[in-house]
Amino acid sequence: MSYSFEYIDIILLAMIAGFIFLRLRGILGKKTGFEGKISPKFEKEFQKINIAPKQVSENFDEASQKEFLKGAKIAYETIITDFSDSDNQLIASKPLLGKKIYDQFKEALEDRASKGHFAEITFIGIKSAAIKTHKKIEDSLEVTVDFVSEIITCIKDKDKKIVSGDIGKIKTVYDTWVFSKDIQSSNPNWLLIDTNT
Repeated sequence: MSYSFEYIDIILLAMIAGFIFLRLRGILGKKTGFEGKISPKFEKEFQKINIAPKQVSENFDEASQKEFLKGAKIAYETIITDFSDSDNQLIASKPLLGKKIYDQFKEALEDRASKGHFAEITFIGIKSAAIKTHKKIEDSLEVTVDFVSEIITCIKDKDKKIVSGDIGKIKTVYDTWVFSKDIQSSNPNWLLIDTNT
């Protein structure tokens, strides 16, 4: 008699499990991911959606200029400290440099290394950064920025004797840098393409 109750329990549990399985299948479905074609109705809607990468505004309005200057200040400090550190290599600033400037900086660092010299810098801060000009040239936007910064810098030889500069003197530096951005590109980085010190 007890065996019949066990069979009934098993059958009831199997029916409950089957019911739960069918409910989950009905709610969640049985396919993983999209495996069919988009219906013509939805396809027309998808074509209306513009998924092009965000581009730099050609107008370069006041809001764009403020946003640009924030990034330009960070790029300026990154490039200055990377160029002036003791390893004589461009690492942190490499993605921010156009080919011409990268080659010039690399050549200067190789010359410094060949003499057994290295730099020591303390970046005090940027006193001011102002956009001097901005213009569209074909598919690029070029922005010229005047920087005024304060740094302590000196060049030392392999014996750590100072060759140039003064480790105890804050120097005011005036730089004019030109940044460029391909307005058709989805790459957010501006590149430094020219400098005037």
